[in-house]
Amino acid sequence: MPLFRRKKDSRLHAIGEAEAYGRSYGQHTGDVRVLKPERRTPRRQLKITGEALRNAFLERLNKRASHDKPDGPDG
Repeated sequence: MPLFRRKKDSRLHAIGEAEAYGRSYGQHTGDVRVLKPERRTPRRQLKITGEALRNAFLERLNKRASHDKPDGPDG
């Protein structure tokens, strides 16, 4: 049993955006305006790359891990 009963070839042509808007919301009013987004400010160039930052972080972790190790079997 089909859920949606629709006649085959019920729509003879594809509808455009304006027609779809009209069918959905009724008569067009001036309430809706299409705005262009504001220009974004350009990004600043960083002094360090992501890979260099990652490597520096790993070096600091390795130094910290070597200092945290116990000196002998007693801890």
